[in-house]
Amino acid sequence: MQQKNDNIMAAGFLGSLLHLADPTLPIGGYTHSNGLETYVQLGLVNNVSSAEMFVQHMLGNNLQYNDAAFVCLAYRAAAAGDLAALLSLDEEAAALKMPREIRQASQKLGVRLMKIFSRQQSYALAQQYEAATIAKKAEGHYSIAYGLYACLMGVPLPEALYAFYYNAAVGMVTNAVKLVPLGQLDGQDVLFRMQPVIRSLVNTTMELDRDLVGVCNIGFDIRCMQHEQLYSRLYMS
Repeated sequence: MQQKNDNIMAAGFLGSLLHLADPTLPIGGYTHSNGLETYVQLGLVNNVSSAEMFVQHMLGNNLQYNDAAFVCLAYRAAAAGDLAALLSLDEEAAALKMPREIRQASQKLGVRLMKIFSRQQSYALAQQYEAATIAKKAEGHYSIAYGLYACLMGVPLPEALYAFYYNAAVGMVTNAVKLVPLGQLDGQDVLFRMQPVIRSLVNTTMELDRDLVGVCNIGFDIRCMQHEQLYSRLYMS
């Protein structure tokens, strides 16, 4: 038992990862449904099975080719100390987010994430990237900031990606429980079933063809745009 405890403590990145990927981090993630509110109001997501399908499709057909891919690319750019690459990725991420609400949400979450960690963690590359956002030379998208800090804090890439996907899944399930609504245990069952999905996605994301980054999700983008015009809204996106 003592050896097991020592091994856990030896993983010095664990505390940093738990903090970085904490779904309750005060960056405003809870105010965004990422289009789910539209799906629910249209009756497309209305029970456990349709909610689970939404989560799985969002992870595998959207995040894998977009935000999670940018986490991976930003992590590798940070490992190389390449600020120019980070700024280029930030610009690319902004261009690929066609719905206004989603683009603004990503930027706000990223800026707030940097504000939290820059108070305690002093990294030259992170300071340069944050300075670029202040100077309006970058937008500071969440996936870029997450990948940057994961690398700088010594979190291994597979673990960083798993936590990123899991954080996204928790957010979607939490929103589904409120919006559909679902029972709390139903939501937890969905999260259990997402674990093997996330493990598989981590591997495919790390080996993703660069030409596939940014694969468009027309239906998702349309629902996100429609969210702006909903008669009643609980979420900002």
